[in-house]
Amino acid sequence: MLTAIIDYESGNLHSAEKAFQRMARETGAGEVVVTSDADVVARADRLVLPGDGAFPACAAELRGHKGLYDAMVEAVEQKGRPFLGICVGMQLMATTGHEYEETPGLGWVAGDVVRITPADVALKVPHMGWNDLVIETEHPIFAGITSGDHVYFVHSYHFRVTNPGERLAHVDYGGPVTAVVGRDTMVGLQFHPEKSQAIGLRMIGNFLTWRP
Repeated sequence: MLTAIIDYESGNLHSAEKAFQRMARETGAGEVVVTSDADVVARADRLVLPGDGAFPACAAELRGHKGLYDAMVEAVEQKGRPFLGICVGMQLMATTGHEYEETPGLGWVAGDVVRITPADVALKVPHMGWNDLVIETEHPIFAGITSGDHVYFVHSYHFRVTNPGERLAHVDYGGPVTAVVGRDTMVGLQFHPEKSQAIGLRMIGNFLTWRP
């Protein structure tokens, strides 16, 4: 089994690589590699798309690596390979991003990425730090995890999902803020699992052993 963490020059992937490799060893899930090689992505058994920064810049970088982008899309859309988006990598699953300018996403989960607007004006944006998950839809990614478990966020925009059934979990930050999305063989996490201690590692392990 091979898990490819896609490197399209959008963020430092060292901590994510170490967390995924640790959980691959603990769960017997095979090899984890960070790669910008389209051939490796094409033959990988599961894919991880991280992302740090602004939606338009990440979208441009991803599409700018055309061979890598095409291999990822084919693996997910045609081969049904399990896919995990993290932070902006999760946001890129959306139909459209609205950070700075309107930017098309992958369109895998219908919805828009919009600025967080807490009802309580005392709450600052970006939404940064620990927050408690509210699980809305049971999913294998939540095995051993319950509402109230907390994970670590750093973001100013969130995924406003069109189909409520595809928002798997949210957190409260002056109103509901999307935390997890998913459908079919795809799942996305707005938070950073590699920075979320035991709960984040558990979710990484759940993804690595998920058989959709």
